[in-house]
Amino acid sequence: IFLGNELGSPRGLGLLRRLNQHTMQEQALSLLARLGVQVKSLHEIVYNLSGEQRQMISIARVLTFPAKLIVIDEPTISLSYPNQQKLLELIQNWRQLGVSVLFSSNNLDHLFAVTDRIIVLQQGCISADLRTDETNREEVVNYLLGTTASQRMTPNIWDFNSYDTVRDYTEKLRYHQILLEKDLAAEGSLNRQLAEQLAEQLQALDQTNNALREAQRRLLSEGEEERKHLARELHDQIIQDLLSINYELEELATTQMVSPELEADLATVRKSIRDLIGNLRHICGNLRPPTIDSLGLGAAIQSYVYEWHKRTGVAYSLDMDSDLGRMPEAIELSIFRILQESLNNVWRHAHATTVAVELRHTSPRTMMIAISDDGKGLPDDLDLTSLTADGHYGLIGISERVSLLGGRMHLEKGDPRGTALMVEIPHPRVESKRKSKNSTPA
Repeated sequence: IFLGNELGSPRGLGLLRRLNQHTMQEQALSLLARLGVQVKSLHEIVYNLSGEQRQMISIARVLTFPAKLIVIDEPTISLSYPNQQKLLELIQNWRQLGVSVLFSSNNLDHLFAVTDRIIVLQQGCISADLRTDETNREEVVNYLLGTTASQRMTPNIWDFNSYDTVRDYTEKLRYHQILLEKDLAAEGSLNRQLAEQLAEQLQALDQTNNALREAQRRLLSEGEEERKHLARELHDQIIQDLLSINYELEELATTQMVSPELEADLATVRKSIRDLIGNLRHICGNLRPPTIDSLGLGAAIQSYVYEWHKRTGVAYSLDMDSDLGRMPEAIELSIFRILQESLNNVWRHAHATTVAVELRHTSPRTMMIAISDDGKGLPDDLDLTSLTADGHYGLIGISERVSLLGGRMHLEKGDPRGTALMVEIPHPRVESKRKSKNSTPA
């Protein structure tokens, strides 16, 4: 870890200085713990380590001395998802400290998560120099494949259950189409007609999928407007009318001479009205979280998770960035609905005793939502498409929302039991405060 940057004294003697093995071992253990790397011994031979462990140790070496420029080339290929997130967080920390980072990667999600500029190279030459906030994945792919802006290279796929797989497959299909057109440039008209028919079919597929996605987006948007309108009507009219009736009954019981039996009946009716008002307020909260418009997403989630805990009795921990910042309304509502549906799934199907909820910005343009429980876990043969046939729409609904926002969803078994759902949602740049460990167990 300290190779080439050994600690010792006096420093002026260079290679002749006496090495401080104790200090280097302490700092090495601290760095490995910070990165979550576990090894049997600091004297373990590197050859015996896994490829991922070697990569993380290489990252630890970078942390042993201050730098103004850090160059990293495809560092996430051999890393698992948690370690990828640790590296992306490190890049964000370096950025905040004023360190320049050259990050070479073919993973567009990682590039859009942590970069300020994206440079595309073609055969050793710069083909594009783009500001990340002002570009999108489609434009970057166009430059990568050397196509014109009018040739859409990344279609929108309506199959939410295998969105990422189909998207990658379609990109490869378009890439092969371009190679085919180049190879057949000198061939006869029949081959050119085949290439043109392939292009027309792909264009028709794009147009159909775009129309379907736009229809789904409108349905979700209009559904939220209906929820908002219904919640307002319930709160401003029905609940207020019930409150007025309750006050009148209270006044009747205190100002009129009534028998003890009638007074007891009036008390029972008033209690039933108060319970009904409480249920209606709960319904209003589910239809439209009352705090999200005025206090933001963080306050709405804190309120909902606490109320969910009181209603279900499931213990929870909530870990959020101290300031999530404000995002567009549609994104905030979608994140809230994803969390809402996930917790409902935990209550209905997981039979869990505890649940952990985490929300944080993995970058100024990416929000990560993680929900894990200690329930019975997922079946080995889980198939999202079969859930709809069985009348279970929770995970499908979450998948649809994530895909419409251009995000990614990852579902896995917990360790040793339970289920973990991780969702990454891209959004316009938000410069929020860094995470403070405000864990709220209950």
